[in-house]
Amino acid sequence: MKIAFVVPWYGDIPGGAESECKNTAENLSRNGIEVEIITTCVKEFNSDWSTNYYEEGVSKLNNVTIRRFKVRQRNTKLFDRINFKLMRNQKISPKEERIYIEEMINSDDLYRYIETHGSDYDYFIFIPYMFGTTYYGSQIHPKKSFLIPCLHDESYAYMDIYKDMFQNVAGLIFHAEPEAKLANEIFNIRGKQIILGEGIDTNISFEPKRFREKYGIDSDFILYAGRREPGKNTPLLIDFFCKYKKRNQNELKLVLIGSGEVSIPEKFKKDIIDLGFVHKQDKYDSFAAASLVCQPSVNESFSIVIMEAWLCFTPVLVHSRCAVTKNHCIKGNSGLYFDNFEEFEGCINFYLDNPQLRNK
Repeated sequence: MKIAFVVPWYGDIPGGAESECKNTAENLSRNGIEVEIITTCVKEFNSDWSTNYYEEGVSKLNNVTIRRFKVRQRNTKLFDRINFKLMRNQKISPKEERIYIEEMINSDDLYRYIETHGSDYDYFIFIPYMFGTTYYGSQIHPKKSFLIPCLHDESYAYMDIYKDMFQNVAGLIFHAEPEAKLANEIFNIRGKQIILGEGIDTNISFEPKRFREKYGIDSDFILYAGRREPGKNTPLLIDFFCKYKKRNQNELKLVLIGSGEVSIPEKFKKDIIDLGFVHKQDKYDSFAAASLVCQPSVNESFSIVIMEAWLCFTPVLVHSRCAVTKNHCIKGNSGLYFDNFEEFEGCINFYLDNPQLRNK
């Protein structure tokens, strides 16, 4: 059996669909499945989608073959204008939908390769749903194409251009029940579908004292781990935490780890500790040392952060408007969820006032 994962970018990229694709491909390879990655020369999501960072051609990473293709040049201003509307949940026209998909990340050479080498592979697996590499690539050999959509309840999911893609692929692989439910509500899915979840590394160790000593943190703290950006609701978390500190006289801190820029109000710089990107062992130690882990994003199809927090015996706090993370908490019985500041404050104080229950 030979499987090709088709993804817009590939490499040592922490978190998200990129990390899932890499981990899945490498684990399949270790278990005797022949796997290849078909991708572009773009570095990552936050890079310029018109810039070929990697050299075109074939390479190997951790025993997985990677085929990289140059990207098509795009009209960034035109794309950004339409994407601006979508980010604000504004309706766009069919013409704008077509411009959107044509002016995002695409590679004509990649599509030609899939078309001419279809017989070389048993299956093509596309991840995630919204990018040009998935939209155009999955239409070339639909009967052997499977989609890991990483679907969220967002404006992009309701675009008409995606309906045919979801309906015509051979099958869909979902991370969680709420994601599958959303997909079936939006699209008239005809292919096979399965809720598979996502694999995570359970062979971990952690030492909370080591983290506290290394970074000089003695008090209770909330941990946020992941990309710091509006799409992950990081600004909301910082805003709510600042409001919390104004109303509650305690030593609680907010610790941030991960990539991306973050704006911390001057008045709260002693209470909000930005550690940036940390090594994996420090990450596990931070999970174990935290009083709780907060995942405020409403755009998740699965949350490895939550699973890792639980592996370190730490409860979580999530946004109630994210069906997937809320479902994680309900099924795992190891987390609370908030919809507004008052609930956010109440959940934090409940955790702080009940350490025995929190650590149970």
